[in-house]
Amino acid sequence: MHTRNKIFDDISQLMTSAAGVAQGAREEAETAMKSLIERWLADRDLITREEFEAVRLMAEKAREENARLEARIATLEARR
Repeated sequence: MHTRNKIFDDISQLMTSAAGVAQGAREEAETAMKSLIERWLADRDLITREEFEAVRLMAEKAREENARLEARIATLEARR
């Protein structure tokens, strides 16, 4: 009976070790894939979402400033 428990303990330890190895391999694969994708994107001169959002906000501010200046010019020209 004691031998049977020892076998189950050994199998349990083996499964735990295998799960740890699998987790480590998965994390390593994810890191390698992320690095590969980042290099591929960088080679194609694509931008990140953060860069896109920053430029979008700059364009929005420029449009608002342009509209404000157009209104000011119209007011100044109306005074003539």
